Amino acid sequence: MGRIICAGLGPGDPDLISVRADRALRSARQIAYFRKKGRQGQARRIVEGLLPAGVAEHPMEYPVTTEIPFDSPAYNALLAAFYDGWAARLVTLAQAGDVVIPCEGDPFFYGSFMHLYVRLRGKVEIEVIPGITGMTGCWNATGEPFTWGDDVLTVLMGTLPEDELAEHMARADALVIMKTGRNLPRVKRALAQAGRLEAAWLVERGTMPGERIARLSEVDDADCPYFAIVLVHGQGRRPAAEEAA
Repeated sequence: MGRIICAGLGPGDPDLISVRADRALRSARQIAYFRKKGRQGQARRIVEGLLPAGVAEHPMEYPVTTEIPFDSPAYNALLAAFYDGWAARLVTLAQAGDVVIPCEGDPFFYGSFMHLYVRLRGKVEIEVIPGITGMTGCWNATGEPFTWGDDVLTVLMGTLPEDELAEHMARADALVIMKTGRNLPRVKRALAQAGRLEAAWLVERGTMPGERIARLSEVDDADCPYFAIVLVHGQGRRPAAEEAA
C-alpha cells in the first residue's frame, strides 16, 4: 500500500517549492490535483517541467466553484460528494503506490486538501509537506515589512458579512484578506468603514507571472481578480522610541 503525499507548492513561483516537495514531485509515479473543469489547474501549472516522464495524472475536477453561493445547501452537498468520491478513489490508487497531490500554498492553511485529509485519515498513510503560504509571498512582493513589534496579524475571508469584516478590520494591526474575487467591492466598503482603505494594497498573482501590486483604493470595483489578496501592513503598536531602545 502506498502513501498519499500532499506537497505544498508555496505561493506560485516554482523556485519557492521546498527541497522536500521538489523531491516528491520529481520521483512521482502518480499525481492527483485539483482543477476547475476545462482548466489546467493552478497547482498543475506550477509543477510543469518538474514531473517525470510517464507519470500518471488524475485531475480532480470540482463539480462547482463560483457558480452558486458557497454557503448554500446545494454547494455543500456537491462538494461533500466530490470529496467523498475522491477520497475513496485515492485509497484505491494508493494500492498501486504513492500518490502525490500538489497543492498551492500550505496544505493546512485554508487548502482544499484538508477536506480529503479528514476523510483519508486512518484509511491510508498520509504525508503532508508544508509550503510557504500565498499571503507570505504576497506581502514580500510589496517590498515592505508586514508586522512590527507587538502587531497582531489578522486573516479574514472576503466571504464574511460586510459588518463583520469592518468590525475585525477596525481593531486589526496587520491585516490579510483572502477569498476576494467577486467579494472585492464588499471588502473595499468594509475597509472604508473601518478607516483602513487608503492603507490597503491588492496583490494579484503574487510571485507568479503577471504579478500586479496596486493601491486598493485605485482599483476599479469591477476589477475582481480571482488570485488576489488584500493586505494592510502593520505599523507597530509600541512607540518608535521604545522600539529603538
